[in-house]
This record gives sequence, structure tokens and C-alpha cells, in this order.
Amino acid sequence: MRRFVFFAVPLLSVCIPSFGAQQAPSASTQPASAQPASTSSDTVYVATAKPELTPRQAAEMKGDIFMARKEFSEAAGAYEAILQSEPKNAELLNKTGVAYQELGNLNRSERYYRRSMKADKNFASPINNLGTVEYQKKHYSKSIALYKKALVLKMETSTIYSNLGYAYFANKQYPEAMATFDKALAIDPGLFERKSAYGTIIQQRTTTDPGLFNFLVAKSYAALGDAARAARFLRLARDDGYKDFLSAETDPAFAKVIKDPRVQEVLHVMPSYQSDAKRTEPPSQD
Repeated sequence: MRRFVFFAVPLLSVCIPSFGAQQAPSASTQPASAQPASTSSDTVYVATAKPELTPRQAAEMKGDIFMARKEFSEAAGAYEAILQSEPKNAELLNKTGVAYQELGNLNRSERYYRRSMKADKNFASPINNLGTVEYQKKHYSKSIALYKKALVLKMETSTIYSNLGYAYFANKQYPEAMATFDKALAIDPGLFERKSAYGTIIQQRTTTDPGLFNFLVAKSYAALGDAARAARFLRLARDDGYKDFLSAETDPAFAKVIKDPRVQEVLHVMPSYQSDAKRTEPPSQD
């Protein structure tokens, strides 16, 4: 079971001391980024300094870097130190909740998400993230309600649609799950192929029935006409033991891609490990 979160960590800027106007350097020493201040024969180049981080910005960046390094306890401590003077900073409260959720402390993460929601009622991320907490607690109806609430604030968000689809799926509401996954993939076709990263909005990636789940994702890609991804997830469904994956041959959702060689290979070419297993079976006693 895996869950991925996405965390953007800004790169440290190189701080350059301010320079006054100076005559153009020789070709070998002129910085590539320098721009001429005039078009006269006596061209003057001006280098603009990047502002240094304030102590407050550096403190938050320290927490972000800890998150990127998966040092979640240190990240939570860094954020909490800032929260002592900014107790109603919704973004920091949400980040702290993410750190505690990664540590497996769901009760503490829930408290921070609720504080973030109270500090900014229009902030969708903590609402979504609280939905993932309820999902982990197997409170699927509660998570569905939270994801729907988050979508009211942030409609075109593939991550929240995806999370809602997972919750519908876990609640055995399969038609609703399919419709929601279709919306997520229409926004971001590569959604289910994204690798692990860190951020302030959590994307759910756990399911109780991976075989059926991957089959439904394959159907969504097939409906979009994406044969490569439909074949990939159909193969995952087959390899995860979904026994009805051959129903794709007659399922209208696969009509756009059913003749694609990659889909046909999944349906009709037996995997080598299955072939090997069949060859080692004892002969029939009939």
C-alpha cells in the first residue's frame, strides 16, 4: 500500500551583491545574463542582485527541505517553531498536518488540518488532506463528503477528483468511481503514472482491490482513446489477479483501443511466468 504526496521545494537562489554601473567587461569575462543599459557606443552593464532570504523565509524553507528529504519529524518541528508566532497561518498549519500524517500520527495531523480549515475557509488543500485521513481510517463516506467540499473550492484539480474516485471505489460505488476517474484523467492524463514527490496536497494511492481498480483505470484510458496506457493498466489488472480482465474484448468502453496490438497482446499473450508455471504443473491423472 502506497500513498504519495506532492511537495514543492524552492531552489536556493545565489545571492549576488549589488553592483553600481560599470563599463562593459571584456568578452571573456562578461556575464551571459548581463543586459546593456543603453545602445550608445559606451555601453553600460548593470547586474541586478537577487534578494536574500529573510530569517522567516529561511525557517520555512528549512522545513520544506526536511520534507523533501523525508525527515518528517524535523519538518514538523521546523513548522511548529514558526507557528508559535503565526498560529493562524493556514498554509503552515496544513504543511504541519502533512508532516504528521507521513509520520502515521493521524490524530495530530487531523487537528492541524482542522486548524488550517478554520484559519482559511477557502483553502481546499487541508479539506482534501483531511479526506485522506478519513480514508485511511476507512471512513469512506466521510472522505467522499470532504473531497466534494474541496472540489467546490478548487474544481479543476485532478488530485482531488482522483481521491474522490478512490473513496467511491472503496465504498463500492463503482459507476461513480469511473465517472470521477474520467474527470481526473481529462485534466491530467498522466495522473496515475506520477512518481513519488512531496507537496501540500495529498494524493491517495491505496486501494483494497488493486486488480479491479487497475481494470477500471484501464477503461478510463480506453474511453479517452489512450491505447498505450489502457494496455498498461489492463496488464496490471491481469497481473494483480483480476479474473475478468478478458471482458475488455466485449466491453464498449474499450471499443476505441481494442484492435491496438498492445491491448491485444495483453489479452491474448500469456505472460512468461504463467507459461512457466503451466509447464511445471503435474500431468493430469485422468
